Amino acid sequence: MIGDLARQDNYRAAFLPPQIAHHADKDVPLPIGAGQTSSQPSLVRRMVQALALSKRDRVLEIGTGTGYAASQLAQLAGHVDTIERVPELAARARQILARLNINNVQVLTGDGAQGLAARAPYDAILVSAAGSTVPRALLAQLAIGGRLLMPVNKRLIRVVRRGTSDFVQQDLGAVNFVPLVSP
Repeated sequence: MIGDLARQDNYRAAFLPPQIAHHADKDVPLPIGAGQTSSQPSLVRRMVQALALSKRDRVLEIGTGTGYAASQLAQLAGHVDTIERVPELAARARQILARLNINNVQVLTGDGAQGLAARAPYDAILVSAAGSTVPRALLAQLAIGGRLLMPVNKRLIRVVRRGTSDFVQQDLGAVNFVPLVSP
């Protein structure tokens, strides 16, 4: 279960632009700038719970935004690397996470579709942007027994890696996300 911080009405507000922070308690996606959104809290909870994290897990998140989902992952996992392609959003996420003393998250700027091979393998990967397929680079960075969650063709899928080239996919239902953009 996600910690008490996630349930506080004002917690999400810390991750939103000031002009929309008063909408933090609404269970809807909200704009955060650069054409990106902060996902609705119930969907973030659902996705984080579907990863079945433990404190020993290393997590890769693709699509940091302002860090809200990374903060949720950090409550349950040992370490989170998160990649954001928009430098201004990555900088804002770093500032917010530091202000909240969330120290087990590292925010990087780059192409999330490529993942972070130098730090792989990951026990869990959360992709907060939609694609038509799961990028091969991300599958290669998933540890044996690892779980990956990603919106694919408007469906949320979970992939579990059972062996070197053995992946099992499960459909978790319909979702709507911003597209995964790879430069």
